[in-house]
Amino acid sequence: MSTTSSDTTTAIEREIAIAARPETVWEFFVDPEKACRWMGMSAELDPQPGGIYRVEVIPGNVARGVFVELDPPRRLVYTWGWEAGAASAVPPGSTTIEIDLVPDGDGTTVRFTHRDLPTEDAAGKHAHGWGHYLERLATAAGGGDPGADPWLSGGMS
Repeated sequence: MSTTSSDTTTAIEREIAIAARPETVWEFFVDPEKACRWMGMSAELDPQPGGIYRVEVIPGNVARGVFVELDPPRRLVYTWGWEAGAASAVPPGSTTIEIDLVPDGDGTTVRFTHRDLPTEDAAGKHAHGWGHYLERLATAAGGGDPGADPWLSGGMS
């Protein structure tokens, strides 16, 4: 994980390898049922420019934004923020997530960037969350079962 800062915002950058083709990995970002296998209790996704991105990640924490750019199965961009609760310092749609899916043999390299986070504290919290969830994505998209998310039962650590 790397974190970069500018004068006013912070970004999180990660790169992970997944043992699945980009077409398979793509579906885990745009299909509500598949999205919930790795992150969230429920998802409302309308994967088209201007379409809603809304995921109840854990009880009381709902991420919301809109899809900005879709180039299946290569690139996905959407805005992100929290409707209310502990993470409300990052309001809905105030940050941007960019995902590039790069073929790598029979697998995919996922290049993930979450930019425009307002503070180092917000970046640290989101870096922790994305570390947890991207590992679950790698398992789920790779054909495995990531199991029940321990964070859903209050086991955040």
